[in-house]
Amino acid sequence: MKKGILVLLIALAAAGLAFAQSYTVESITGSVQRESGNARVDIKVGETLNADTVIYTAAASSLVLKSDERNITIPAARSGKVSELAAAGSGLRISGTITHVDTEAAVRTGAQVSTASARGEIVVPDNDIAAE
Repeated sequence: MKKGILVLLIALAAAGLAFAQSYTVESITGSVQRESGNARVDIKVGETLNADTVIYTAAASSLVLKSDERNITIPAARSGKVSELAAAGSGLRISGTITHVDTEAAVRTGAQVSTASARGEIVVPDNDIAAE
């Protein structure tokens, strides 16, 4: 019984490795690195990363990965496994092109705000509290 369960677990692990998702680096902005042993190595465009690769995006950097015909953008200042960062909602960016902005529809209001300093009033402290 125990051997059957062990064989099943090994088979599932092997199947998981066989179907492990891979990601292709489409573009890089700034400094993006991956772990390689105990060191960090710069990632290059065209490189293939597996789901368990740990990556680091520096400030003002981003990484665009392609997996199964979809592009995934990993934003700046992120670190972790590729699969976790790709699944995070903050890593996805929807983009488009703005063709027209209607600025005439905006309503602008202006109001004068009156404050004590604008009116030139002087506030005199009440010294009666100290007398009590």
